[in-house]
Amino acid sequence: MLNRKPPVTLFLMLCSGIMFFPALSAKENLSGPESLSSDSSKHKIVQLDEVSVTGTRTETDVRNLPMSITRIGHTQIETRFEQSLLPIIAEQVPGLFISSRGIMGYGVSTGAAGNITVRGVGGSPTTGVLVLIDGHPQYMGLMGHPLADSYQSMMAEKVEVIRGPASVLYGSNALGGVINIITRKEEEGIRSGVYLLYGSYNTLTSEINTSVKKGRYSGYLSLDYNRTDGHRDNMDFDEFSGYMKLGYDISSAWKTSVDLNVNQSESSNPGPVYEPITDNDADVLRGMTSFALENKYKQTSGAVKLFYNFGAHKINDGYRPELGETPLDNRFRSNDDLFGVSVYQSCGFFKGNQTTAGFDLQRSGGHAWNKMPAGSPKEELANEKITDAAGYISLQQYMTDKLILNGGVRLDYNSKAGTEWVPQGGISYKISGTGTLKAMVSKGFRNPTIRELYMFQPKNPDLKSERLMNYEISAMQDFLRHALNLGISVFYLKGSNNIQLTPVDGRMQYTNTGEIENCGVELDARYALTRNLSFSANYSFLHMEHKVLVSPENKVYIGAIYSDKRWMAATGLQYVNGLYTVIPPAEEKESFLLWNARVSYKPSKIVEIMVKGENLLAQNYEINKGYPMPRATVFTGVNVTF
Repeated sequence: MLNRKPPVTLFLMLCSGIMFFPALSAKENLSGPESLSSDSSKHKIVQLDEVSVTGTRTETDVRNLPMSITRIGHTQIETRFEQSLLPIIAEQVPGLFISSRGIMGYGVSTGAAGNITVRGVGGSPTTGVLVLIDGHPQYMGLMGHPLADSYQSMMAEKVEVIRGPASVLYGSNALGGVINIITRKEEEGIRSGVYLLYGSYNTLTSEINTSVKKGRYSGYLSLDYNRTDGHRDNMDFDEFSGYMKLGYDISSAWKTSVDLNVNQSESSNPGPVYEPITDNDADVLRGMTSFALENKYKQTSGAVKLFYNFGAHKINDGYRPELGETPLDNRFRSNDDLFGVSVYQSCGFFKGNQTTAGFDLQRSGGHAWNKMPAGSPKEELANEKITDAAGYISLQQYMTDKLILNGGVRLDYNSKAGTEWVPQGGISYKISGTGTLKAMVSKGFRNPTIRELYMFQPKNPDLKSERLMNYEISAMQDFLRHALNLGISVFYLKGSNNIQLTPVDGRMQYTNTGEIENCGVELDARYALTRNLSFSANYSFLHMEHKVLVSPENKVYIGAIYSDKRWMAATGLQYVNGLYTVIPPAEEKESFLLWNARVSYKPSKIVEIMVKGENLLAQNYEINKGYPMPRATVFTGVNVTF
């Protein structure tokens, strides 16, 4: 038997090497260009934006923030030729993993994928990682989890991911991290486009879009239709999405915007190969709309935002003929919503100070029932609402030119779970002109969902909030006049009160008896070799004292993009090791290597021809137990812009 070191000892060993990371570089020449862009290329290769809006709700240099943040830019999204944002995020973010079951479509209910974990925290379904759109929470009002199929590339300008708790700013569900989808920003003029991609298993991705920006007015409209037969029988997926955003600049300091996103999907689940399911179908409608009034002055900035999420689910759970089952009489139905108001303002009260204060109010819930045969009354499952109100304050203070202190606290009141205090503190120290050493302690929490409190047999109305403490040290360093960016993070987290299924009086019930204790290291590197050629790589190691699903022990990604006036070529290798598909004591793990590649050519200014391949090594692997992933797939298409 291996003599494994305790997690705390392992964490301290990993920390010992990070202290000297920024000192590896001599003083950099800061007079170099701010960007390594090529104006002759449609897909410009540029240095990553150093400004984050997710870490403080207002624009802040990420080097001044103590948490670990990964930013995925528009070029990285655009050159992936992917209708869903989640596969792009999974490649680019160390420590983050997302489950899949097929070529397209994550589905809902039994056999669904799209479960997200950050540093081993997330849950199944995902309730421990919070997905945002422009800072607005996105989750189902009854179940409390995000809907993976509704996050489309068409809406995104960029994505920011906080690795680690962010509950001070975002409250419940930001237990393990936050994924913030920042919507499109338009350039001056009128632009339109048509995008078509077709390939393996009769898979089609299509989009038509138009954008307008004239003076103070801006607008964007996109319509998507995506479908596939799937790589297994009875695994088809059909989806329609629409996104619209309108903006108006009231003045140089004030602007307003409104947007609407609607996603309608139909999916079939064939079940695990060892236990097939017949007629397990889902018809899901999801929608989101928001209004924002924002201000930005030299010494202060903030916003008032209103948002509303809604959904309707129609699900047939199907039956298993091989086990002698017959079709069910009942059909699951639900309507849910989430309404919220967010108000915050950031001010610099004195030299070197930035103080952000805010208030959040949310009301979520819905109605769920089983539809019975004609003439029979419906079976009520839940009809509940939960209100959550919170106030918070976040401080950033320059103590010297090099030393920055960060701190914050949130008081959160939930009508079912009660009151929660959430503290956070951190420090950033600029080792050199291009190097920063950071450390932080943060708390995350998650309130129980309506599903866990009141729906289905494992329900328990006495559940309390889950809690987690995170400790991390990180460093960032630029080399070669900002062409090479390196980052490293070492973390230790310990959670208690985790909600899990346990036997109580002869039946399974949700209880606050679970624990989580993880530690690990994350590496990230990006290198712009020339104006046209760039490389990226990331690695994460995760030690889990208590094993969890959808959380590999090792994950590596290496990618490259070449772009000039006519050609774009991109490729990436991802290696996943120690991915639990069944957790101990009946342990099963997967390891696999995936190779993806994309090539595009522009024969004219308005036409781009594309080819892409996924899993080109034809790996045989599973992420969800019993759901083998497709082997090599190939797609080709065209993008016309005018």
